[in-house]
This record gives sequence, C-alpha cells and structure tokens, in this order.
Amino acid sequence: MNMVTKEQSKKTDNKFFIGKYYYGVGRRKTAVAQVRIYCGNKDSIDETGLVVNGKKYTEYFHTNSQKDLFLEPLKVVGFTEKCAVSVLVKGSGIASQADAAKLGIARALVKYDETFRPILKANGLLTRDARKVERKKPGLRKARRSPQWSKR
Repeated sequence: MNMVTKEQSKKTDNKFFIGKYYYGVGRRKTAVAQVRIYCGNKDSIDETGLVVNGKKYTEYFHTNSQKDLFLEPLKVVGFTEKCAVSVLVKGSGIASQADAAKLGIARALVKYDETFRPILKANGLLTRDARKVERKKPGLRKARRSPQWSKR
C-alpha cells in the first residue's frame, strides 16, 4: 500500500515554490492566513503562482469581490506579475479568509520592501479589522438579546 504522510503531501503541494520567501500572517474574525511571497524566482509568474490551500486563487475564491480583495495589496504596489504567493488559511468563512489573506500579503510585502509601507498604509491594507463575534452572556439569549419580557 502506498501511504502518503502529511509532511510528504505538504512538500508535493509546494513544489512550485522554491527559494527565499517573505512571510506574513493575516487574521480576520477566526480566520488565520499564513502567507509566503516568493519574489524574483521565476521569469514570468502567471495565475498559477497565486495559490490558496493548494488550489489556484480563482478556484478557491468564487466571487469577484473576494478575488479582488485577495489581489489588492499586489495591485497597489504593482507586483501582480512579479511575485508568487502561497497562502495557508484556516477558520471562519471564505469572505473572512480573503480578508485575512489580504492582510497577510500586505505584511509580507512590507517585509520584502519597507518602502511599500506608506503606500499600503495609505490604502488601509495594513489595518487589522479587530471585530469579532461577541460572547454570549449568562441570563441573555445571545450576546445582547435579552429574553422576551412579559408584564404579567
């Protein structure tokens, strides 16, 4: 029987990406995106260089708004064709994962070149959205919703 371990499968998924990379972590709600940017490794990097959880980003994100959100930091600095991006994202929903990936890409680009920081900051791409789901409190139905009150 030919069994593939977790470590081996991760190596085969990342065979396209070889060499030095710049790392960034993005978070949104409960989504966490671990981003690696590989710049200058390939002469011409096309869409196949933009991978999310082992799939092309166009296959992973279905709506155009999610795809645009994912590419926004690369478009702002003009690196859509120059860098390969590998993203591992977990938790929450697809929309929050796209937002987390956007922040991770922006942070990795700043590590790659510090001169990108003012450009990305001016476009609001380095700001972490701190909104999370509020916890349920005892005696209430939800976080703030109280039980229906009856007069008698």
